[in-house]
Amino acid sequence: MLASALTAISLALLPASGGVPPGGITPARIDAFVAEYRERTGLPGAAVAVVRGNEVVHAAGYGRTGSGDPVTAGTPMAIASLSKSMTSLAVLRLVERGKVRLDGTVRDHLPEFAMADPRAARITVRQLLDHTSGMADSAFREKSGRRPESLREAVARLRTARLAAAPGTAFSYHNTNYQVAARLVEVVSGEPFADHLDAHVFTPLGMHDSRTLATERDLPGSARGHLRILGRAVALPEPTGFGNGSGGVISSANDMARWLIAQNGGGLLSPAGTAALRTPSARNPGYALGWSIGRTERGTPVIGHGGDLFTATAEQLLIPESGYGIAVMANTGTAYGDSDALLDGLVAMIEGTEPELPSAPHLVIDGVFALLTLATAGLAARGVARSRRWAARRTAWRLWLLPAYLAPLALCAALVPVFRVLARGRDIRWIQVGYLYPTFMIWLVTAAVAGLAVVAARLIRLRRGSGGSPGPGGCNPASG
Repeated sequence: MLASALTAISLALLPASGGVPPGGITPARIDAFVAEYRERTGLPGAAVAVVRGNEVVHAAGYGRTGSGDPVTAGTPMAIASLSKSMTSLAVLRLVERGKVRLDGTVRDHLPEFAMADPRAARITVRQLLDHTSGMADSAFREKSGRRPESLREAVARLRTARLAAAPGTAFSYHNTNYQVAARLVEVVSGEPFADHLDAHVFTPLGMHDSRTLATERDLPGSARGHLRILGRAVALPEPTGFGNGSGGVISSANDMARWLIAQNGGGLLSPAGTAALRTPSARNPGYALGWSIGRTERGTPVIGHGGDLFTATAEQLLIPESGYGIAVMANTGTAYGDSDALLDGLVAMIEGTEPELPSAPHLVIDGVFALLTLATAGLAARGVARSRRWAARRTAWRLWLLPAYLAPLALCAALVPVFRVLARGRDIRWIQVGYLYPTFMIWLVTAAVAGLAVVAARLIRLRRGSGGSPGPGGCNPASG
């Protein structure tokens, strides 16, 4: 495992001209693939950048933004957790300038960093960037807790938090690691993180469409995304969240092309710094410092990172053997995986195979839950309308069945804890579950309201005593 990881790192440092011959990827082929993909899936908008070595193969936008404008190669879109590779670059630049020690403790550089767990004093800068700090959603609920408004507040809210594991002993992907890292950049450099990224990363690389944002309120119309319901894209605001440092960057296809070329050509770091970014964690050989290490389905070594918002996704990938780099942004959320599917198709072209186009499983699932919702509403209306008859025929067993109608309401109330168990401790807000499973949630809320309406109607009829005498073995709460 270590040997293969080191091989991937060494490949990453090869010149772009080395490696396998280029595959059959052309601008026309990319355009045709994305157009057919959008037609099949209903994806409203996407942006794609493909580079090879120091050349742009293609950078283009497709479809429309959440505000209805055309997506172009210059349209800023959300790149979500691809932002982590930019945060890690900012940290490594400070390391190379001698202002930060990668294996020094976070507290050495950021004295305000404190947690309720004394082990936090041992967390190093490297452990923030490779997600082995011991911080995790299971111990600190960063999504469902109070949203901070700044990086300073994001760090301050950790004062009452504990670690899920001792620093350096376990890998746990946790956004707060990168929010602390971004705050460290602010304090060490003396510049707001957004200004620092602009001055030392975006401007030197010519990424004029790019910037980092703090919360979902800062997203411009071009970066707002969609859910797909019954095959139709519905533009919705991103749920409440804080993403600066961990997932707050917006960028365009043109800018991501420049970013990928910088990665192929060494960019803003020395070869040693670039190698450090791509050195896998001792606790997870598939993750380095803001970059994932892996292979394609055909076994080609790659370096990349994915990004997910609830209304948008993004992917970036470097293929060191051939010098190719790919970035994809899609304005639908993590429930649909559109950017990942588009990336797979582009990789297939590069590797000389035909890209696969997806079927529409979500349409089938949405249809099932739409029918369930209509049936549930109809049965509820029938149950309410017949509550007088029910009260007239009530028996003890019928009364005992009433709580069963409240099961959907109970599931609504317990939805977040249930999700955390199923997702192995990952944190989420109630509304965010709705963004992940919209038609299921529409049915569940309908069922909860329907059950409550039926129970209320029947209890009202009982209280009014309109049902007459109880039947055999029955009881009449309204008469006592």
